Amino acid sequence: MKFFKKSRFLAAAALSLTLALGACGGNGDTPAPDTNDTQGQVETQDQETEKVYQIGISQFAEHASLDNCREGFIQGLAEAGFVEGENVKFDYQNSAADMNLSTTIAQQFVDKKYDLVCAIATPAATNFYALGKDAGIPLVYCAVSDPVVAQLVPEMGQAGEGVTGVSDIIPVEKQLQLIHSMFPEATKLGILYSTNEPNSETQIALYEEKAPDYGIEIVTEGVADATYIPMAAETLAGQVDAITNLTDNLIVENLPVVLEKATAANVPVFGSEEEQVKNGCIASEGLDYVALGRQTGAMAAKILNGEDISTIGSEYVDPEQSKLTINKAVAESFGAVITDEYAARAEYTE
Repeated sequence: MKFFKKSRFLAAAALSLTLALGACGGNGDTPAPDTNDTQGQVETQDQETEKVYQIGISQFAEHASLDNCREGFIQGLAEAGFVEGENVKFDYQNSAADMNLSTTIAQQFVDKKYDLVCAIATPAATNFYALGKDAGIPLVYCAVSDPVVAQLVPEMGQAGEGVTGVSDIIPVEKQLQLIHSMFPEATKLGILYSTNEPNSETQIALYEEKAPDYGIEIVTEGVADATYIPMAAETLAGQVDAITNLTDNLIVENLPVVLEKATAANVPVFGSEEEQVKNGCIASEGLDYVALGRQTGAMAAKILNGEDISTIGSEYVDPEQSKLTINKAVAESFGAVITDEYAARAEYTE
């Protein structure tokens, strides 16, 4: 009897539980909403909205002007709404002027299938372009003096196949005007350059074209690698009244050696941008490399926003935006003439 009562009690309880569950489930064919699934859908939508873009930055050499390009590039992207730590992640690699390492970095960027790559300086750009153009990864170059000679674009003002960027061709005319003003009696101007960097030949040709207008002859010394620089710099300094630098990565990386040999021969060295002046060159009428980087970053932002790279033509930096920098101590040591016009707009460094 006790067993019967207990069994009847359990059956009644089971029936009540079944009815209760049925009430919760509606008609039994329509399950109750899964709030966890809805929350997951919202989170997925938010993640899609807040995509984090993966950008590789390949910098060819370690010197301040290229560092400024990189910082400017990051600033330019940020100004357009692509901010590191929010919706952008950078992979910065520096090959320290090692061509083999530059190629390895390019291959790594291809393998990682980044959303965009910024290549700073010509070797970094050409190495990535050779490996990455078939991978569909947009390439934006910065500080490539002659992208046409480098076979990145067919002509200035146009994009190449998945590539565009900003040239850092130096304002040769303004540099010659500065040199002639500071040393009116100078008739021979030396240029030391890397024979492995085609951009340098382009810049030398510009100097050779314009120098006669100032009564100046261009004297050049080419080097294959850094081991030749001490002898070449000494030889060049013995033949000229002044030396002017290009945006040649090999020479800029070894600027202390060039300055040592030139100073020993009492020959001033003009830089191609302000960082070289800070490091001991007498003066420069050169580009603002941070501004150059910002211009490149703005271009990259257009691509990330969905603009077709083929419609974004390659650009120059406006030569009118050149920046005059004078190393006051070095200028005084060489007795350089600084006219009122130059004195009024120069930025001085010691």
